[in-house]
Amino acid sequence: MKQLNLSAKQKKNFIRIIVSLVAFLVVVITDKTVNLASVTNSKIGWLLPMCIYFAIYVVIGYDVLFKATRNIIRGQVFDENFLMSIATLGAFALGIYTGVSGKDIEGFDEACAVLLFYQVGEFFQSYATGKSRKSISALMDIRPDYANVIRNNDVEQVFPQEVNVDEIIIINPGERIPLDGTVVKGCSTLDTKALTGESLPREVGIGDEIISGCVNMTSQLEMRVTKQFYDSTVSKILELVENASSRKSKAENFITKFAKYYTPAVVGAALLLAVIPGIATGNWYSWIYRALSFLVVSCPCALVVSIPLSFFAGIGSASRNGILVKGSNYLELLNKANIFVFDKTGTLTKGNFAVTAVYPENDREKILRLAAIAEQNSSHPIAKSIVSCYGKSLNEGYTLTNIAGQGIIAAKDEDKILCGNEKLMRDNNVDYVPQTGIGTVVYVAQGVEFVGWILISDEIKSESKNVISQLNDMNCNTVMLTGDNENVAESVAKELQLTSYKASLLPQNKVEQVEKMLAEKKKGDVLCFVGDGINDAPVLMRSDIGIAMGGVGSDAAIEASDIVLMQDDLSGIAKAKRIAKKTMRVVMQNIVISLAVKALIMLLSALGITGMWLAVIGDVGVAIVAILNAMRVNSNYNKTKK
Repeated sequence: MKQLNLSAKQKKNFIRIIVSLVAFLVVVITDKTVNLASVTNSKIGWLLPMCIYFAIYVVIGYDVLFKATRNIIRGQVFDENFLMSIATLGAFALGIYTGVSGKDIEGFDEACAVLLFYQVGEFFQSYATGKSRKSISALMDIRPDYANVIRNNDVEQVFPQEVNVDEIIIINPGERIPLDGTVVKGCSTLDTKALTGESLPREVGIGDEIISGCVNMTSQLEMRVTKQFYDSTVSKILELVENASSRKSKAENFITKFAKYYTPAVVGAALLLAVIPGIATGNWYSWIYRALSFLVVSCPCALVVSIPLSFFAGIGSASRNGILVKGSNYLELLNKANIFVFDKTGTLTKGNFAVTAVYPENDREKILRLAAIAEQNSSHPIAKSIVSCYGKSLNEGYTLTNIAGQGIIAAKDEDKILCGNEKLMRDNNVDYVPQTGIGTVVYVAQGVEFVGWILISDEIKSESKNVISQLNDMNCNTVMLTGDNENVAESVAKELQLTSYKASLLPQNKVEQVEKMLAEKKKGDVLCFVGDGINDAPVLMRSDIGIAMGGVGSDAAIEASDIVLMQDDLSGIAKAKRIAKKTMRVVMQNIVISLAVKALIMLLSALGITGMWLAVIGDVGVAIVAILNAMRVNSNYNKTKK
């Protein structure tokens, strides 16, 4: 039981099943060997086997009888507990009838067997559900219990909800970070696996933003709180996870409605099967026995259990891979998604500038050094990328003059460095070599001598091309929407092999483009928008499915999107698509297999070809097969599949 990793309730049921099964086998073997009804050698000898079987029946099925009675009182009559109770109590009634009439006793052993195997099926369901729930439970474990807040030069341990913005809290090694904030003292390593699914720890230091839910691993940190608990990442994720089960897929809603009408229908059919042929033939015993067998196999457990379990397993598998799906309806939609619209900056690209080319290459060191001297005090992303690329100590003592709309002039004695655009070169009579590369071109001159140029571009994410390729292989259209100019957009689209793109778009233009695509899409098409969740909230909400990139710490991502990728990694999209595809395949398999097997055995039971033993084996067997099939959704999706 330890190896099975069962809960206390599951252990109790497991022991009850084992004890009941052993007792049942002993009694059945004894009964078939010596005939317990003949032990007392009297007309009421049938009471002995009835009492023994009924004791086993109560041990294994008391909860089923209780639930059936409770639901009847509440007006919820037709469910699997009602079917099992009617079928098994009816089997006991038949056993009593055969005993009183002096016939060979039938029904006692079948009644016990029905509930015994039913409980086996319930145990499998409980275990499978628990296993799927572990991935989601891991996320629920991110809830912090307390925060160590510094007040009046003392450390107080309070509930996270009681900490205010701008207060300083201490996070000791091994403690979970209770709130979002910025490190003000210390350096440490964070375990972010529960949030992102990423096993590699994250190094943080002074000035770094950290989010609630992570675990501090190595050193003490002091952090300035930037958000109250109800606005924190952990609070929003917990709300998302807790509400995920309320958004049901069409398949789940269908099964719920199906069971609502199916169960009373089969009860009515069983009643007619017992009454009409019973009146016509007078053979009440045979037709009642057939009707009871019909009831046993008609139990919709396989469908009612395995379909939600399949989606639950899919959502759990996604969360284990750092993908939060807000409901099974979005998992179902994602399987059909065939139009993927991407924002560029921060989604397909890293959203940070880097030096991608230097001309001439043989003077690379000199060009970067001169440009870095000029840009060393600038906070502009382009300037930072140049200084970072050079990466060496810089000459001091230069007077830096910023020329609005042109660039920077750095002067020291007779030395003058010009770093900027074409206008800066022309105004200072520099004979430069024009460049039309994709990105921002920074020209560098020393005095009036042209030294060269540096091309600064937004880097494409390493996984972007592979993910787009996978989606193209799945016959999906891939579209990019960007505010960048035509040249940059065309270059990125060509490199990534996107189906199409739209350039020079303002935020409101992106919404208009998505609205247009939604209006033009064919019936059955599903449009999925992928953005960074900050500037793209309106588009994320308007699309059929909104997927937010880098959702950790982004309120807009968690609130506006339907699926949140906890890592800033596009590969989660293809992985989520594969999870959705397998989930829906398993769902359809379970529906077809369950209905087909049940229909066949119900027909055989009605015709009297099979008895209650095959009925219970068929019912429990198909339920266990469906549950085990649903658990296949919890596969490893790290391998690339087309």
